Amino acid sequence: MIVGVGVDIVDVARFGRSLDRTPRLEERLFAEGERGRPVRSLAGRFAAKEALIKAVGHSTGFRWHDMRVVSDAEGNPGFELTGGVAEALAALGATRVHLSMSHDGGSACAFVVAETTP
Repeated sequence: MIVGVGVDIVDVARFGRSLDRTPRLEERLFAEGERGRPVRSLAGRFAAKEALIKAVGHSTGFRWHDMRVVSDAEGNPGFELTGGVAEALAALGATRVHLSMSHDGGSACAFVVAETTP
């Protein structure tokens, strides 16, 4: 059963300007393994984190580093969740989180579905 859905879109150029204007922003938003990627990739990861927040319905007790966007062996995106984010999903009864990300025309978007298993 689906317990949460979230979507977010980020303008890649605007996100890049934010990173340029605030050099520590990348460190604040992204865990060590996520940093150092092209702006397009970072914008997609930011959209994924924002979509996850929307799927949960709040961000109370969340830290950006508790939502790591990772790839499986086939390159499919997913999350590694810890801390307040993992606790909030457990409180919803979510046992699985699906992530889809896409980039096109200067935008990066992400879609998240949180579900329980029957």
